[in-house]
Parts: sequence; structure tokens; C-alpha cells
Amino acid sequence: MTAQPSQSQHQSSPEHSLTRAALAGKRILLTGTTGFLGKVILEKLIREVPDLGGLVLLIRGNRKYPCAKARFHAEVATSSVFDHLRETDPARLSAFLDNRLQCVGGEITQHRFGLEDEAYEALAQSVDVIINSAASVNFREALDTAITINAMCLHNLADFAEDAGQVPVIQISTCYVNGYNRGNIAEKVSAPTSGLIPRDANGHFAVESTLVTLRHKCNDLKRRIQDPEALAEALTELGQHEAHRYGWGDTYTFTKWLGEQILLNRLKGKTLTIVRPSVIESCLQGPKPGWIEGVKVTDAILLAYARGKVSLFPGRKAGVVDIIPADLVANATILSVAEALLEPGHSRIYQSCSGTQNPLIVRDYVPTICGEVKDNWQKYPRLTRKGPRKNMKLVNKHLFVALIQVLRGVFTVTDRLRLRTAGNKSKTLEAVETTLKLTKIYSTYTSPTYVFSSDRLMALAARMGEVDKSLFPVDAALIDWKEYFTEIHVAGLNQYGLEDRKVPTPSPAETTTVSEEVADTTPA
Repeated sequence: MTAQPSQSQHQSSPEHSLTRAALAGKRILLTGTTGFLGKVILEKLIREVPDLGGLVLLIRGNRKYPCAKARFHAEVATSSVFDHLRETDPARLSAFLDNRLQCVGGEITQHRFGLEDEAYEALAQSVDVIINSAASVNFREALDTAITINAMCLHNLADFAEDAGQVPVIQISTCYVNGYNRGNIAEKVSAPTSGLIPRDANGHFAVESTLVTLRHKCNDLKRRIQDPEALAEALTELGQHEAHRYGWGDTYTFTKWLGEQILLNRLKGKTLTIVRPSVIESCLQGPKPGWIEGVKVTDAILLAYARGKVSLFPGRKAGVVDIIPADLVANATILSVAEALLEPGHSRIYQSCSGTQNPLIVRDYVPTICGEVKDNWQKYPRLTRKGPRKNMKLVNKHLFVALIQVLRGVFTVTDRLRLRTAGNKSKTLEAVETTLKLTKIYSTYTSPTYVFSSDRLMALAARMGEVDKSLFPVDAALIDWKEYFTEIHVAGLNQYGLEDRKVPTPSPAETTTVSEEVADTTPA
């Protein structure tokens, strides 16, 4: 079981930040900085923790930028996430990047991060705490890849924490490790609804045998299927099947849960904090209101609606859709780092979410955000070039799925009558199949049967004091949802999340009632 947060012996001051004091002179190993949340955490640390000892970024090189430092400068340092600092204090930003930031070329999925012994040992001796933000957030990732990135690599992270002197680990997970559980979801270990994975006396789950079984199934597919495309599809479908069988809606959340169990077992009695965000969207306050990178979970549906591709989607009107701005998640992470340094030796779980503090009801959320696009579409040229003519309507999930399945059957027969093969499907059939797949994923978020609690995170914020509440706010009650969607989020998505469109918007006659657009916006 995770330890209850202890009463801090370190007292906050009405004038000083307990968090800044805890992080002063400390060096943080941060992974995942080429991703959305990683950038927000990085910028916030630079902007609000002036006495931070330094940041070490573990960055995997790629084909375009094989050197970690080159990739950082191309993909992170040039990001608009630093626009605020560039405008207000460019000298400080430049000095930090030049003197207190180190890029290390390594791969978290490899033993000792793929580093030579000397480099690995030097890295282990140079950090005081680890924030792991690296993950594959593709809901339809191939199972073997998702297991490697979201679960098995955490053995390497636990090894490194031990080699570095049992330094604290802050793991970014997701609230949706709750899987098919219903009702109030507390900040504790989530049990799978399937009952297929045994639990030990300490309340943790023995996942190693499950991982062996899953990898065996992946290897069996690799032996039997030679065609690369067919193999990739088979591994993706296997991930969905196994996730559903064990009690999760998609491969991403299933493998993130497996990763939590690995760390809880490996770091038992050590210092571990798991931060679980809900659906992360654009920043509420900083670095700039509305700052976002790319298209996130719920934005895929909004984008399809804005471009006239879909006006129906399954949703539970009375459900609580849980959205949290990225800067509040970054703040929760930073508070967790401070607490872990001040009070080591505990396992903690915090949920950065809005469900209990400021519930957003589906029937209010959909008309607000879609209504903003419909009424003020001229303000968002990257989002849409022609205002949607219909209101977005929520329909019963089961009826919607049944309708899509009927349409799939009809268009499959039509394709066969036209002598089309499985590899040469009509666009209509492909669109219907894509809609069916994505409905199974996204309806988890628009048809919720759960509410996430953040009571422990709120208690942590209270313990850290009023100064830190101001510097590192985490309370979703700060959000005015109507203002957030109509004045911040949609504008931010248009400005930061999307590029100028180069392809003309199809005419109404060219669109279908199901969405091809959504297929292009699945988060990766």
C-alpha cells in the first residue's frame, strides 16, 4: 500500500517558498522533454526555481538529430514554450541553458540507458532526484512497443535510482490506470476489474508473470507473421484485446498501470511519488494562457467537428469529463519533487485532476467548446475555414456503436460486390472502421462512469503553504470552465497546437457523417 502523506516537520513560511528552498542547489534528471508535458515542467522549473542546481535531460537521438544536444536545441530550445521567458528575461533563460542544463544522449529503454560505464556512473553521481515524463501515449500502440516504453524500461529507472544513491523518483502516470473501475477513484493503487492478476500481502500486484505472458504472445505473432505492416496491425490489435481482457480500455493505460506496479514493487520502502494527470490540455496561466503542443485527446473530436466531419459522438451527458491544464500538472510534479526531497522514504500517489474540485459535466462541456467554434469560427483559421452548420450532439454510446457496426457490415458487403479486397477498401468503409475504433477509445473519456479524487494532492498543497499555492497552483477550482474554453483553450489550440492549413476544406458534399479527420489526430 502507498504510505499516507506524513505531517511535514518542515514548516512553510509566510514569506518564503518551501518548494524553492527544497530544490535549491539540487540537480534533477528529467526525461521526456521532447514531449508536451515535459516541456511545461522544464520551463516552469527554469522560470520559478531560480536557485535550482541544474537540470540533466536524458534525450534519445533520432535520425535527424542523432546528438542529444542538437535535438534539444532543434525541438525544445526553439519551442514557443519559452516565449514568455524570451520576452521577460532572455538573459536568464540563456544563462540557464548555457550553464545549468546538460543534455545526455541516452535511451531509457536500454540497460544503463545505453551509456558507456564511465558516462553512466558520472550521471548517477550528478543527480539528486528523477522526474520520468517519458512515455508512449499512443492509445493504439503496438503491444510490444508499449510494454517496452511504458513498463519494462522502469526497471532501468529503478536501477539508476539505486545506483544514484536511492534518489527519489517522480513517475508521471495517468488517472486512467483505473481502467474499468467505477465510482470515486482515490489516490491509491488501482485494482484491475478482471481479477486476473494476483495481489500480494502489501497490496501490490505481481505483474511479472503477466508481462512474460504478454511478451510470449507478441513473440508468437512475430514468428507467424512476416509482412511488416500486417505484423504491426496484429500487435496493435493484440494490445487492444489484452487491455480489454485485463480490464482497461486501451493499450496505453494498461501498460502505464503495469509500469506503476513495477515501480511500486522495485522501490518498496524507497522514495517514490506517482503523479497521475487526467486529460492534459492547454495551460491555464503559464508560460502563456492556452499554450499547447499538438492535438490532445478531446481536441481530436473537436477538430473533426470544426472541419465538418462529424456532428455526433457518444457521450454520457451526466458524466464528469476530467480535464486538467498542463501547468497545473507541472506544478503538482514540482511540489511532489520538493516533498520527496524533504521527506524521503515514502511511496505516494497524487492525482492531478478536476473531478472532485471542479467537476466539468459532459452536457455542459460539449455545447460550450463546440458552440465557441460554431459561433466564432472566423477567429480560428487554423481550426476551421467554414463554421460548422450543425450543433454537436451527444448520443448513447451503445446505440452509436451498434449503428456504426451496422454501417460497417453494409459497406463491407458493398465493397465485396464491387470486388474490392481487404487491402483496397473504399474510403467510406475505412472511415466507418476508423470511427468504430476511435469510439471505443474516446468514449472512455466522454462517457465516464468514474470521478477522480485529488484530496491528497490538495492536502500536499496546503502543507507546502500559501506562497507555494501562489507560485505552484494545483487546484482545479481556479478554473472558470466557460472562460477557459471560450477565451483560452480554443484560441491556444488555434495559435499553438495547429499549423496553417495547406489543403482546402472539403465541401459539404465531400464529407461523410463519420470522421476520417479523427484518424489523423490520434495522440502519439
